[in-house]
Amino acid sequence: MSTDDRPRTGGRRTGPGGPGGRAPGPGATGSEVSRVYEAASMYYVQAETMEVIARHLGCSRSTVSRLLARARDEGVVRIELAAPWGAGSLEARFAAEMGVRAQIVPVREGTTEVHRLQQVAAVAAARLVEIVSALAYQDHRPAAGPGAVEPLVIGVAWGTTMNEVVAALPVRRVPGLTVVQLNGASDPLHEGPSAGQMLAGLGQALGARTIGFPVPAFFDQVGAREAMWAERSVRRVLGVAARARLAVFGVGAVEGPLPSQVYQGGHLTRADMEVARREGVVGDVCTVLLREDGTWADVDLNARATGPTPVQLTRVPRRLCVVAGTWKARACLAALRARVATDLVIDDATARAVLALAQQKEAP
Repeated sequence: MSTDDRPRTGGRRTGPGGPGGRAPGPGATGSEVSRVYEAASMYYVQAETMEVIARHLGCSRSTVSRLLARARDEGVVRIELAAPWGAGSLEARFAAEMGVRAQIVPVREGTTEVHRLQQVAAVAAARLVEIVSALAYQDHRPAAGPGAVEPLVIGVAWGTTMNEVVAALPVRRVPGLTVVQLNGASDPLHEGPSAGQMLAGLGQALGARTIGFPVPAFFDQVGAREAMWAERSVRRVLGVAARARLAVFGVGAVEGPLPSQVYQGGHLTRADMEVARREGVVGDVCTVLLREDGTWADVDLNARATGPTPVQLTRVPRRLCVVAGTWKARACLAALRARVATDLVIDDATARAVLALAQQKEAP
């Protein structure tokens, strides 16, 4: 899936970003960096027009436009969104009815599903950086006390949605950060997002150490999974994942216009899929299959899955779930009923579909 046309996000203008911004590109001179900063300051902070800035810098308006674009790309300017948490808003309803902090992404009607996913992924990427930066700050603030600080660990699932989130990440170096893969993904039969490429992208954007999880998404036999879980190398990865303070994941849906890799990537056989449908499975989180009511423990296929269960996920303090597409409404509702998320980034149409579905099921 190409991300060359990935849209930019919009929002409240903020001043030039402080620490943590992207380093200037190779070969950038002090004069060039200064011009980028001057243009950004005059436009975003001082509210000067592009014509005024062009005259001040002795350049054309098109050059000013390029300087401003560079300021956004390199983190000199950061965009923040202030969610409308008023009574009756979608955000307030998700908080009251689902117990989750929701960030609703407005997406224009009639757009393609690829564009919808990219819009949500861009907002989710910014949210991911915001949470990671806050956790890192908590670790290093003076009130944290003396002594060595344990490295900050975040766990990530793989899949189509997470692939787009990583593609949208700005470069924000977070010292001491470790990123660990939460669920297995090796040996798919069909092309799809690569867990290795996703981890590499995260490591490059956040300056993080990355740890893969080289096991299948699903084992063929329960005994094979139990044997692998006894191996020291697997236990080490699971041990790192158990220390995660943030988990980031999408929601897979059994059906839909954009394939969820758990079901389309050859990780489950046709017979497995028939069993899942008979058991009422509507989707998954981290390859753990869920029914619409949020139950999962007695789904037979989960004994062969490699991702953390909802119970294990709830031990992670912050859990960011990313959802795009109305066909994922049932799977998203199942995930929220399983209490896997503390934070949710979701497009507006899907958000309304989830709330309507929840209300429909609760009606007598």
